[in-house]
Amino acid sequence: MSPNPGLAKAWISAFRPRTLPLALSCIGMGGFMAAAHGVFNGTIVALCVLTTLFLQILSNLANDYGDSKHGADSVHREGPKRAVQAGHIQAAHMKKGMLLFSLLSLASGLLLLWVAFGAEGLLLFLMFLALGLAAIWAAINYTAGDKPYGYAGLGDISVFVFFGLVGVLGTYFLQAQELQAVVVLPALVCGFFATAVLNVNNIRDIKSDTLAGKNSIPVRLGPRRARIYHIVLLLGGVLSAVLYVALTFHSIWQLLFVLALPLVLANGVNVWRKQTASELDPYLKQMALTTLLFVLLFGIGQVV
Repeated sequence: MSPNPGLAKAWISAFRPRTLPLALSCIGMGGFMAAAHGVFNGTIVALCVLTTLFLQILSNLANDYGDSKHGADSVHREGPKRAVQAGHIQAAHMKKGMLLFSLLSLASGLLLLWVAFGAEGLLLFLMFLALGLAAIWAAINYTAGDKPYGYAGLGDISVFVFFGLVGVLGTYFLQAQELQAVVVLPALVCGFFATAVLNVNNIRDIKSDTLAGKNSIPVRLGPRRARIYHIVLLLGGVLSAVLYVALTFHSIWQLLFVLALPLVLANGVNVWRKQTASELDPYLKQMALTTLLFVLLFGIGQVV
């Protein structure tokens, strides 16, 4: 058992703060797109941020609990130790934490939908409620369910959908109450980059995931092809941004996101070159922060 860091620090560590920029990135992108189209609503964006942060923390707690339960967090795991695995938080207490953040996500989501649609938009309210419940289900069942879909290699699809399409398009629609087809491209930027963050995590954990029967994409592809897949994800995000600007070009400021490209390139080069888990681990956080910076620069460039 690892030295106990203290209960408060153990819970904060289990929240995995370095993953939270992804939640801010997709909501921020949706907010920027709404501002670019003249429909920005600060209250709705703030509630989107709150709800998404609750969902991300729920997913992280469920991942901590689920990987310990199913064996991916074991003595063979080379990444940072998880709270349940290390004995810092009891599994029963982690389940209570998951319940708490499920309820917080639901409450925040309901308030968000009420502010966005009111009593008049009942059909849209119910449609988005169903989407929110699906997000809660996905957050829990990625690794914590009896048949976790993350162990079948479906985590990439879930991340792409919820941190890309749903996060960006949902935030935009809640403000505009309509969709512009071109906004799909910024949603793809977030989807590709968020999946790249997960891919770094899964490349790092190939050894322990293989032993645990967790068939992530890198386990299925093998180390070299998983790194090729990573480059494809990064290129997909960059090309989606370029295409959006090409289709909507009106100012040189729209190219502001180019300033973040060296960081994207650095992530691709280092994930390709680094081989050990300890060498790869910093590039998970680096990619999450790069995504947030890319979104900030891209978004500011669309509204100035």
